[in-house]
Parts: sequence; structure tokens; C-alpha cells
Amino acid sequence: MIVKRFLILGLLMLQLLPAAKADDDIFANEGVTSFQQSEDAWRRGEEKTLEKNTASATPEILPEIKEAVGPIALNNLENAEKVFCYTVAPRPAEYDGYTLDGMAVTGFCGVIKDEVRDLLLHDLFMNSKNVLFNVREECVIRPKIILRFVKGVDATDVLLSAPCHSFTVYYPGLVKVFNAKPAAEVLDTIVSTMEKNRVDFISPALLDQLLPVGVPQTAEQRELVSKRAKPIRGWVDDNKKEEAPKTEKKGWNNLDLGF
Repeated sequence: MIVKRFLILGLLMLQLLPAAKADDDIFANEGVTSFQQSEDAWRRGEEKTLEKNTASATPEILPEIKEAVGPIALNNLENAEKVFCYTVAPRPAEYDGYTLDGMAVTGFCGVIKDEVRDLLLHDLFMNSKNVLFNVREECVIRPKIILRFVKGVDATDVLLSAPCHSFTVYYPGLVKVFNAKPAAEVLDTIVSTMEKNRVDFISPALLDQLLPVGVPQTAEQRELVSKRAKPIRGWVDDNKKEEAPKTEKKGWNNLDLGF
């Protein structure tokens, strides 16, 4: 039943699009699409009914994980705008290629849909039966997959290890390892499914696909911004207040940063 739950990953893994014909195409989709399958496609009829009946009992991140990881890193996990998948391996001593969280990047394995992100969070971060707290395993972590949960220009990374089944949360100044031995089948299924979708990694910066400037570049992006129910910048108040008189800028405030 645990493995069946993750058959959705096999159905929902993305496919690469043909090369973009214009810069606007690159900015809009960066050469990939999200998962297209319905999140209910893998469930049988009676399972869909059960899901609806239990929907009111909304699961939450386990309190032990909340305390260990902190609210900012968790906010990225729960409200990620994109989740990128990378295959990784231990970094050899003489390795000078691309790295992520100190590990060698061996490939790119897609962008996952929100429904799949929620499923991952549920089974690894919200299910107390799948995590052993205060229990140490005598094994060495075998890095296989890193999922980068991106919100704005901030990100939280989750490393999946199999065997030595565990998941590790990375955030600036924070590394937390969680024993997921009870979820061994889940992790094996996630890792094996995502590894099948691996393609060679090419730096987005090298391809000029990385623009973390927060400025809409295309008509589609401008339309997306206009449809947001709340301000894109959380500190913007819809009811503008009268501005206080501006004081003379001194020191750091008077620097011309060239923007």
C-alpha cells in the first residue's frame, strides 16, 4: 500500500520540451513542463472516496520536525513556487564540477507538480509512522536525490538517501538529518522513479536561464502577477498610507548600487 501510494510519481514525471525558439520561451518554461497527470489518477474509486471523507483532517508537519527545522525553512517547503529535482553523489576529492550542498550534481530530474510536493511532504514530514526520532542507524548516508523547494529567491533543500534510508533538510546554517527507515519502500520508490527521468545537468546561469530579479519578462508573466489575490511582495499594503516626510539619506542609504 505504501509503494502503491507513490506510483503517482511514475505517472506524473515530466518530459522535456523541444528547445525554445526564443528567449521569451526560455523565460516562460525554461525548457520543461510540470507534471500533467491528475493527482487522483493513480487511485482506485474507493480510495478517492476515502480521500474525500478524510480531507477534513488536514495533516501538519510533525512537531519534532518543526522544532528542528524552524519556520522559515518549513515555509519554503510548504509554499514552494517551484520544486526542482537533481541527482547527486558524494563529491570526490578532485571534483571541480557543479555541486549542491557540498555534493556532486550528476543530473537534473525534473520539476515536480504541487500535488506531488504535497504527497512527499505528507509521507515524509507529516506521517509519524515513517520517521524514527532519537534513533540512530549504524549506516552511511548515500545521497541520491536533492529536491530544491524554491520560494522567491530563497530555497530549502531536501536530500533523499537510499539505502541508509533518511532525508536531510538543508537551509543556510542548518543541516538536520531524519531517520526514515520505516519509509524505506517509499524512499526507494521515489528515488528509482526520479532517477529514470535523469538528464545531463547544464548550468541555468550558463544558459542565461537564471533571472532572480523579480521583474516580469513576458506577457504571460505579467498576467500571472495581475491574477495574484494578494500583493506579490508581502510587505505591500493594498491600502496605501500617507508617506512620512523623507529624511536626508546618509551613509549606506546614500550609496548608488547601480540598479
